[in-house]
Amino acid sequence: MFAAFRRRLGRSADRLRSCKKFVISKKASAAVEFGLVAAPFFALLMALFQTALVFFAGRVLDVTTLQASRYILTGQAQNANYTQAQFASYVRNNTFALFTCANFMINVQAYNSFASSTCTSPTFTYNKNGQVTNTWTYSPGGPNEIVVVQVMYQWPVVLGPLGFNLSNLSNGNRLLMSCAVFKNEPY
Repeated sequence: MFAAFRRRLGRSADRLRSCKKFVISKKASAAVEFGLVAAPFFALLMALFQTALVFFAGRVLDVTTLQASRYILTGQAQNANYTQAQFASYVRNNTFALFTCANFMINVQAYNSFASSTCTSPTFTYNKNGQVTNTWTYSPGGPNEIVVVQVMYQWPVVLGPLGFNLSNLSNGNRLLMSCAVFKNEPY
C-alpha cells in the first residue's frame, strides 16, 4: 500500500516539475509576447499609413487646384472658351496618379466681392448606388472678378481595425476638398 502511494506521489511530483518547467521556460516567450503585441501594432501601423495617405492626397489636391486656378486667373480658360467638361478634363490631366477621374467634382463660381464668396463644403445628395448627384456650376468670371474654384474628391476609405474610420461622407468615403479664391487678372 505504501508503494502505491509512493508511486502516485512520484507521478504528481513529476507533473509538478513539468508544470514548473513550462512556467519557467523561456524558449517560446518571444513568440507569445509577439502574439500579444502584434495585433495592436499592425492595427496602429495600418491606421498610421492610411492617415498619411489621406493627408498626402489632400496636399496633392491642393497643388492641383492651385495650378488649375491659375488657368482661370490668367484668363486662358475664358479666352479658349472652355466648358465645364473641358476644364474638368484639364484638372484631371494635371493630377497625380493617386486619383481616379470618376471621383472628381469641380465647382467654379464668380462673385462680386470677396465678402460674398464662400468656400464651405456643399451638402451632397446621393442616388441609390451611393454616387453624388449634385450639379456643379462653371462660371469662370471675367476680368477683375472674384472667382472661387472648389475641387472635391471622394477618397475611398478602407475601414481599419479597432474601429478606426476616416470617412466623413454618408457613402463611406472621405471628402477631400481644396478651394482657391482669387481675383482674375485684367486680361
